[in-house]
Amino acid sequence: MSVFDGKRLTDKVFKLDIERMRRGWYSDKYFENVVHMLTTLSNEGYRFKAESPRLPDLPNHPAPVGDMKVEMQWFCRREPYALVAGVDKALAMLRHCTGYFDDSGEFVNAWDQLEVEAVQDGVLARFDGDPMNVQPALKVRGVYRHFAMLETPTLGILSRASRIATNVYNTLMAARGKPVLYFPARFDVHEVQAADGYAYNIAVQRYNLDYHGNLTSFVSTDAQADWWGGFGGGTVPHAVIACFFANTTEAMLCFAATQPPTVPRIALVDFNNNCVETSLDVARAMFNRYRQLKEQGADRQAEQFRLFGVRLDTGGNMRDSALEPLGDPALDLGVNPRLVVATRKALNSAWESWDLPQKWQEQAREYCHSIRIVVSGGFVPEKIRRFERLGVPVDIYGVGSSLMANDSLTNTDFSADVVRVKVNGSWVDMAKIGRRPCDNPDLELIAPDYDQR
Repeated sequence: MSVFDGKRLTDKVFKLDIERMRRGWYSDKYFENVVHMLTTLSNEGYRFKAESPRLPDLPNHPAPVGDMKVEMQWFCRREPYALVAGVDKALAMLRHCTGYFDDSGEFVNAWDQLEVEAVQDGVLARFDGDPMNVQPALKVRGVYRHFAMLETPTLGILSRASRIATNVYNTLMAARGKPVLYFPARFDVHEVQAADGYAYNIAVQRYNLDYHGNLTSFVSTDAQADWWGGFGGGTVPHAVIACFFANTTEAMLCFAATQPPTVPRIALVDFNNNCVETSLDVARAMFNRYRQLKEQGADRQAEQFRLFGVRLDTGGNMRDSALEPLGDPALDLGVNPRLVVATRKALNSAWESWDLPQKWQEQAREYCHSIRIVVSGGFVPEKIRRFERLGVPVDIYGVGSSLMANDSLTNTDFSADVVRVKVNGSWVDMAKIGRRPCDNPDLELIAPDYDQR
């Protein structure tokens, strides 16, 4: 599965569209065209007869271009590093789709004729800005036409999964080890959820490894957790509060009563644009129900009404009614430090006004202090770092589209280059100018039967 357990995922997890991938359905058309060309040249027995600007004596040793063996390397140039993910799926593509169709139209798998090296998902591939000094995540040696059409889909999964993993990893560092909920499912087509959620999970594990953390992965859909065997989770949507005629408290009481205790009770408290008052109303109602059930000896049912947290999701054009205007959008609008501090302060002291018997006061105080504050809506690493610098009492960050960002700073596109060719039994450098064969200490040889172990 990754560097964290030494295992690799196989196509039993990915369920590739193997037949169409073999025929180039997912490949840039020019790869299909050159495969046809090279296959034709192979069948005709063509040998290179022209002059080479790199190897002036090559015409003395005619080379079978159609069956040329090459060394290709897949690499990324995100500075200062990319957290690599998607390698196992790229390997599955090579494993099942390397080969050719014979004269009868049957596919001949040539995976066992390749020499493949790959890193594990979860390694950091570093880049110092020099394209002559990259750290490949994948290397393949074999007959080029057998795997040429796989360049497009292998680059695609490496680029996307590594971009998301790196973005999540950097966001976790910005949050200084606080949980980051993965919320971007609604911003892209559903087909990408499994790969994206897996990349997120890789980032969480890498953060735990590097910073001795104990974070758990929290995704919003079951599909996002498919590859690593988890499940989706979440709070409640604004829409269900509308179904309760804007009564957030009643919505949460019903939610708590109908969900198993393992589902965190997190109230979405910005529907009426008063996060402080809504948080207090929900906390009081939930505790009252919790207390009633405890006094009846129904401890298990009581746990259903333990409020795990409140989520602040105020729109970036809104000033919560609990705040006095200061004239600065950064201080007034959206989920801002003042709103979080006000909510935390109100929750911590809420129990003091509940007119409780002495024996319940300490439990009520602990109940209120244990309510987490979750924030969402426009949180990017820069905003998270600012909150952390200011010591804002956020417990959990919910982050969405920024985890898929693909701008000049977050671009994690992979490239693949042929860097060597085999001539008369020897490997000869043949990279385009500006590139060269590179190495990576994290590369390991892939056994032909790796997916059957």
